[in-house]
Amino acid sequence: MRDCSLSVIIPVFNESGNIGPLVEELGRALAAWPGPLELLFVDDGSTDGTPEVLKRAEEADGRVRVARFKRNLGQTAALAAGFHLAKGAAVVTLDGDLQNDPADIPRLVEMLADWNAVCGIRLRRQDGRWKRFSSRVANSFRNWVTGDDIVDTGCTLKAFRRQCLQGLELYQGMHRFIPTLIRVRGFRVTQVSVNHRPRVHGKTKYGTWGRMVRGLADVYAVRWMKKNRIDFRSELVVPACSGKPETPSLTESLRH
Repeated sequence: MRDCSLSVIIPVFNESGNIGPLVEELGRALAAWPGPLELLFVDDGSTDGTPEVLKRAEEADGRVRVARFKRNLGQTAALAAGFHLAKGAAVVTLDGDLQNDPADIPRLVEMLADWNAVCGIRLRRQDGRWKRFSSRVANSFRNWVTGDDIVDTGCTLKAFRRQCLQGLELYQGMHRFIPTLIRVRGFRVTQVSVNHRPRVHGKTKYGTWGRMVRGLADVYAVRWMKKNRIDFRSELVVPACSGKPETPSLTESLRH
């Protein structure tokens, strides 16, 4: 899928020191991209200099688009807004703190030729020991409850075919379960190791304990959604109508 249109969605909150270097890195990593490209920043109500830095980036680079919340709504809302606004046939999500490596993007998008979604697994994760340990525990618990096998739900670096995201309804905190939610809908998901780097500017925006507590209820909500999802398409029979102008069948319409 190297010749397709590409949208890179970057949710940011108080990342003024990282925006400029990230735009430069994205420019280098995607300099040879043959199709249309947009770098879509979703500002989650930043209160530092992020809006001004984003405005300058948008004025300097025609590929940069900026959307902004009036107040902080969280990463799930920022990603949902990005999915709604993205124009590309391929959609990549990326953290705005420079810990994800933009150089990994072309490889993930290439894999979309065989998969509907590609999820990054942070190799040699550059975070504190306690944060790494708590993430392993949380990932194991999520997979045990939901019956899934996603290794690194906290890695924002992911690539999707656009159709995976159409009609995807997200609730607060559900961004960690996007691979599970799209897999439930019948899409094919794979995982691949990606680079991970230390944070240089700014600080993490959420604490470990708060994230774990909020995630408990989300896990069981996703389990309920997975167990009770209704998929009627394989069982649906629509009688053929003779003598009438040809129109798309109900099942064909449902696929679009």
